[in-house]
Amino acid sequence: MVFLPQFPKEQLLTQLSNGFVLLILGMGTVFIFLILLVFLTKGLSAFVMKLESKRPAVATGKPAAAAAATASEADIAAAVAAAWAKANE
Repeated sequence: MVFLPQFPKEQLLTQLSNGFVLLILGMGTVFIFLILLVFLTKGLSAFVMKLESKRPAVATGKPAAAAAATASEADIAAAVAAAWAKANE
């Protein structure tokens, strides 16, 4: 704050007003950009949802062969016991 008394009062007021103008312009620019970002994101989300509804449905369940191939807990326990016995021979 040593430098403030060295400037004339008019120059300090001009610099403060320029600073406030830059503050308002910067904050306004960021605010407008964020509003645009929100609306663009919502619009693209709606567009993608519309495209996804037109695609044919894909089966996501396991095939019957893969479901039958899964081992039960008893089979897994027997395999672990056999491996343990073989490792301790």
